[in-house]
Amino acid sequence: MRFKPVWFDSLGAKSSSITVECSGVRILIDPGVAIMHPSFPAPGELKREWTIRGREEIKKAARKADIVIITHYHYDHFTDFDKELYERKVVLAKNPNEYINDSQRERSLRFYTNFFKELGNIALEEVLEEPSEKAYSNPLEELPIASSIDYGDYAQRKRELLEKGLKWFERRAEKWSRWCRIPERDFPNTNTKLLFADGREYEFKGVKIRFTRPLFHGIEFSRVGWVVSVVIECQKMKLLYTSDLNGPIIEDYAEWIISEKPQIIILDGPMTYMLGYTLNLINLQRAVKNAVRIVEESGSELIIYDHHLPREKKFREHTKEVWEKAEKKGIRLVTAAEYLGLKPVVLEEWT
Repeated sequence: MRFKPVWFDSLGAKSSSITVECSGVRILIDPGVAIMHPSFPAPGELKREWTIRGREEIKKAARKADIVIITHYHYDHFTDFDKELYERKVVLAKNPNEYINDSQRERSLRFYTNFFKELGNIALEEVLEEPSEKAYSNPLEELPIASSIDYGDYAQRKRELLEKGLKWFERRAEKWSRWCRIPERDFPNTNTKLLFADGREYEFKGVKIRFTRPLFHGIEFSRVGWVVSVVIECQKMKLLYTSDLNGPIIEDYAEWIISEKPQIIILDGPMTYMLGYTLNLINLQRAVKNAVRIVEESGSELIIYDHHLPREKKFREHTKEVWEKAEKKGIRLVTAAEYLGLKPVVLEEWT
C-alpha cells in the first residue's frame, strides 16, 4: 500500500486530502480545499496562493484516481461539482439524505443537481425518490464510554447540553423523514458510479474500503453535522482516515480507532485556534487524552496529526502530551508538511 498527502492545513490551506494506491486501485479521499481564516498568521496573497496550489494538486491526483471518497459536504473536504474531479470515477460519498445538517444538505443538493445533469443528462428533481419513514435512535446509545464520564462540577451543565442536543437531533430526524431522497446511480455513458458510504463496505480488486456509521463532527450533537470515517485494507496493511472527529473529542471514537490497529492513521486534531470560542478546555482535554491513548495503544507506526491543528502557532503546546507520548513510544507522529520534508507554514515568520 502506498499513500500520499495531497494537501493539508500544514501546507497553508484548509484540507485533509490523501491518495491511497494498492493492487492497482487508486483512491482519492476528500478532494476539497478552502482558504485559511482571516486570523491565520500569513499574508492574504499567500493564503490565496496556497489555496490555488491545493486545488491544482487535488485535480492532479483526481486524474489518476479510480475512486473518489467524500466524507462530508464541507468545502475543505469536497469540491463543488467539477467534471475533472468526478467523471469516470466510482464516487463513494456521505449519504446526503440523513445525518446531515441544513447547510450541508443544501450544498449536496447543488452538487448532485450538477452531477446528474453533467454526467447523465438527468434532472435531479425528476429522479428524486419518495421520503422514507424511518425511526432514528438516540445517538448517545452508541456512545457508552462518553456517556459514562463524570464531569464533576460541570455535570449539570453537560446534562442540559445533551438534552438540548437530543431535541435538536429529533427535529433533524423529522426533516430527514420528510425530504425527497437523492438516489444512488450509475452513469454508463460517462463510466461514473455514485454510491453512498455510510456504514458500508466495498471491495475493489482485493482492496477493502470500510466506512463507519455517521459520526459526530466533534462533540456530541455538534451542529456542524456528521462525517463518515474510512478504513482501507490491502495486502495486510490498514490505513484509517478519521475525517473531522476533532481530536477525536468523543472517547468511543478513540476506542474504535484503537481497536482497528491500523499501521497508518490520518488523524485530525482539535480546533485549538478556536480555543475559548467553539472549543472549551474540557473538550480540549478530552481530545488530548484520547489522542494520547491512540498513540499509546493503537500500535500504529505512522500518524499524520494535522487537519485543524496547524492553524495557529501554539498547536504543539496545546497538544504537547500527544507529541511527548509519541516521542517516548518511538511512534512517528508528524504533520503532513513534515511527512513531506517541509515545515508547517504556520510556524514560518511572515513579514
